[in-house]
Amino acid sequence: MAPKVLISDKLSPAAVQIFKDRGIDADFLPDVGKNKEKLLEIIGQYDGLAIRSATKVTEKIIAAADNLKVIGRAGIGVDNVDIPKATARGIIVMNTPFGNAITTAEHAISMMMAVARQIPAADASTQSGKWEKSRFMGREITDKTLGLVGCGNIGSIVADRAIGLKMRVLAYDPFLTPERAMSLGVEKVELNELLERADFITLHTPLTDKTRNIINADAIAKMKKGAYLINCARGGLADEKAVKAALDEGKLGGAAFDVFVEEPAKENILFGTSNFVSTPHLGASTSEAQENVALQVAEQMCDYLLHGAVRNALNMPSISAEEAPKLAPFVRLAEQLGSFAGQLTETAIQGVKLEYAGAVSEMNVQALTAAAITGLLTPLLQTVNMVSAPILAKERGVKVEEIRREKQGAYETYIRLTVITERQERSVAGTVFADGKPRIIQVKGINMEAELGQHMLYITNEDKPGFIGHLGMELGNNGVNIATFNLGRLAPGDDAICLVEVDGRVPEDVMSRLEAVSHVKQVKALEFQ
Repeated sequence: MAPKVLISDKLSPAAVQIFKDRGIDADFLPDVGKNKEKLLEIIGQYDGLAIRSATKVTEKIIAAADNLKVIGRAGIGVDNVDIPKATARGIIVMNTPFGNAITTAEHAISMMMAVARQIPAADASTQSGKWEKSRFMGREITDKTLGLVGCGNIGSIVADRAIGLKMRVLAYDPFLTPERAMSLGVEKVELNELLERADFITLHTPLTDKTRNIINADAIAKMKKGAYLINCARGGLADEKAVKAALDEGKLGGAAFDVFVEEPAKENILFGTSNFVSTPHLGASTSEAQENVALQVAEQMCDYLLHGAVRNALNMPSISAEEAPKLAPFVRLAEQLGSFAGQLTETAIQGVKLEYAGAVSEMNVQALTAAAITGLLTPLLQTVNMVSAPILAKERGVKVEEIRREKQGAYETYIRLTVITERQERSVAGTVFADGKPRIIQVKGINMEAELGQHMLYITNEDKPGFIGHLGMELGNNGVNIATFNLGRLAPGDDAICLVEVDGRVPEDVMSRLEAVSHVKQVKALEFQ
């Protein structure tokens, strides 16, 4: 029986035809995505669901999707899909991460020009019969400084276009290496310097806990008087109330937003503000981009439903069915090693070295490397997957080196990941035991054996008496239960590392007290899925 796919949003007719040409029974019902009850009623019939942004794939929809195997999002954003619930039901969630980068970059440039020359207000005035030539005094962009907050795929395209418009370009991006910055022709700076120097600031970063309200009142206070702010990335990167106040006070010369905290934005504090330009999330809205992402998602879904091939999956590694049983635990290990290193890395990553020793060196190390880079980049980029991770690393100038070697040392097989930053090198090694569970076996040259749980404490300290007791008392007195406890040291009295699994998040005040202990060097809370 042929697989059955529901297309619940408006998708290109050419994409619908791809499903039919490849023998998949496709129902094109573009209005069903807006009708929750109807979608809930029929979703159980389908093996695949192709969507854009209108369909909300909630926990309730997923619970009713008894046969659903894959959700394909034509576009990059998957805020409308409950990925954890989909994963729990064994449903793959795919997107098309690179189909609309040029379109979004061009929209950011368009918005910058529109706000600099007050084009929307001038247009409305002129078409209403006024001729207010003296009212609309604009600003040139030639010879001005553009600041990019985020210099990945879209940001680098904006940089290229801006340089062509004779602008100087600054970039703040923790993953941008000096070499990559040089090749792009941009100047890599810290955020505060960018805020102080830029005439125009445009945002090109995902929305994460670290980037939420990255442009707040304090950030705006550091900007030049009369600077312009453009956001075509994600609502929530800029504090809308703070932007409104800065526009009213004249601190900002103008702002242009394509995205908002709450969408659809029928009402917003910024609407009606002088020299504020807005569009209804049009970053990806060109005929070329819509066609590209629609065709891509149709091909990806067909490949999976017909052959089991997985591309651009956000919740499943790209591994063939034959490799899966043997490779899967090592994929998990590689991703955990990457996540471990990524959560501890706070400066630009220049390179990653992956050593595969013993039996693992004969496996599909490309998939393992992709898994490791996924773990490494996820703390900052969140939506990175095994297909996009190598590309994202390359875009940021991160050099990836793979080394295969025969068995060395006490373990039959292991993976060692070394992160090279501007300041230091940090390595972490792990293996998979007979139970199929990944274990950490070495951190920064210190041997230990630890299984990674959801909530972990990583502590580096000098090996001195009383530390373990102090740690146990501090956690116990604050209701934090220790699940597992692992120690390692170079030598008596020398550097030591403590990895503790706890049953919940450790309060910030407890973290601060532990960090204040005289012989403690670093305390970090780590999270693993």
